[in-house]
Amino acid sequence: MAQQEDVFKKIVSHCKEYGFVFPSSDIYDGLGAVYDYGQNGVELKNNIKQYWWQSMVLLHENIVGIDAAIFMHPTTWKASGHVDAFNDPLIDNRDSKKRYRADVLIEEQLAKYEDKIQKEIEKAKKKFGDAFDEAQFRATNARVLENQEKFDALHKRYQEVMNAEGGIDLDGMKQIILDEGIVCPISGTRNWTDVRQFNLMFKTEMGSTADGASTIYLRPETAQGIFVNYLNVQKTGRMKLPFGIAQIGKAFRNEIVARQFIFRMREFEQMEMQFFIKPGTELDWFAKWKETRMKWHQNLGFGAENYRFHDHDKLAHYANAATDIEFHMPFGFKEVEGIHSRTNFDLSQHAKYSGKKIEYFDPDTNESYTPYVIETSIGVDRMFLSIMCHSYEEQQLPDGQTRTVLHLPAALAPVKLAVFPLTKKDGMPEKAQEIINDLRFHFNCKYEEKDQIGKRYRRMDAIGCPYCVTVDQQTLEDNTVTLRDRDTMEQRRVAISDLRNIIEDKVSITSLLKKLL
Repeated sequence: MAQQEDVFKKIVSHCKEYGFVFPSSDIYDGLGAVYDYGQNGVELKNNIKQYWWQSMVLLHENIVGIDAAIFMHPTTWKASGHVDAFNDPLIDNRDSKKRYRADVLIEEQLAKYEDKIQKEIEKAKKKFGDAFDEAQFRATNARVLENQEKFDALHKRYQEVMNAEGGIDLDGMKQIILDEGIVCPISGTRNWTDVRQFNLMFKTEMGSTADGASTIYLRPETAQGIFVNYLNVQKTGRMKLPFGIAQIGKAFRNEIVARQFIFRMREFEQMEMQFFIKPGTELDWFAKWKETRMKWHQNLGFGAENYRFHDHDKLAHYANAATDIEFHMPFGFKEVEGIHSRTNFDLSQHAKYSGKKIEYFDPDTNESYTPYVIETSIGVDRMFLSIMCHSYEEQQLPDGQTRTVLHLPAALAPVKLAVFPLTKKDGMPEKAQEIINDLRFHFNCKYEEKDQIGKRYRRMDAIGCPYCVTVDQQTLEDNTVTLRDRDTMEQRRVAISDLRNIIEDKVSITSLLKKLL
């Protein structure tokens, strides 16, 4: 685990050193859990958003997009339940003065039991090889059974306190933490306060005078902007069920326990799609969207073993089914996307609070009803982090040197092609610039002439640039260049006139989208 933490620290450092992510207001020593995306980070982030947007809107005839405002009428958040129920259960350790989410402490304890079971299984796999029967081992091994019993007992108690009548049982949650002997990671003590609820919405005021101002909120999610526009989109777009509305936008949560770099931030970006369907069909659509979204993630080539579904123990008040797609980060499997069957809760609530009729007239059955909704919601920043974590490698080369390389999917890489003149004379810089001028309309190119070629290659490896081209003396004679591949480091001579054909399809978002069909 310590080794994984070291890798994560290196990734965070790499992000700053190579222009991917900076602490916000860095010259003023930063602002807690707020980050800025640098020149390479913004390109990678935009490519992620483009991959998602086009997979939703281009590949589905019945999904359209909107861009709703961050400020919304304050009654929106009363209707959605955020004013009354958007809370985190927090607990303080009196010795370290550190604050934690109580539910996360318990979930981490559950994960420890799972890890212990998995370690026993891995040891047995090595010992017995092909003859290993995992099901039999789980059913008979004393240590596995002991940890499974502890896991099941804790899991049952956790579900009971999370689903208690009248909301989360805060006293019961604290009792679990005490009974399990969960200690503060900083102080190592069990000197805990009571668990308290804390609302996560940022408040501000709208209006020119203090007396005339009204309290509004920075939106804590983008979904409500879709729901309040359901009627507008359905009518103006003549949309017929089933249909979806997609949106990419900023959301804001006053996270008390913000940590793990850009994994949990106070200002973040979401890519959400709400899919409106006929009541009674929701579980079929839920299963379809689970499959569709998992395929989208695995399409990036990071290996199916790095993803898993995690079904929710505690369903939100609006849901009748919910699961997370988790990705294997250096600090464990963590959520990058949520898929929820939200029933008709949101539209019904907005109809109730607004006094407007929000229904769909079904021409096939001649009936009106409030549609049900399947939601897919993905954090852009978490997606960005998962890609950086999987792509980062410190590679030992045959000559004994080490190179740091980002194996980014070529279609997502900030820079697709770097062009180097071998020297700064003999017309080579002009020829290199000519190549860039021709290709810059098709993909992002970068010109580099400083330092020797080897150092330039290393800089491009570090930002994940998939291809480098070197202009040399031979180029001036026969219009061929050396094309280098980032991952294999192989070099080959190609004609300048062939560069676009060789590179364009491999680095375009279209190349990713075609694999989804």
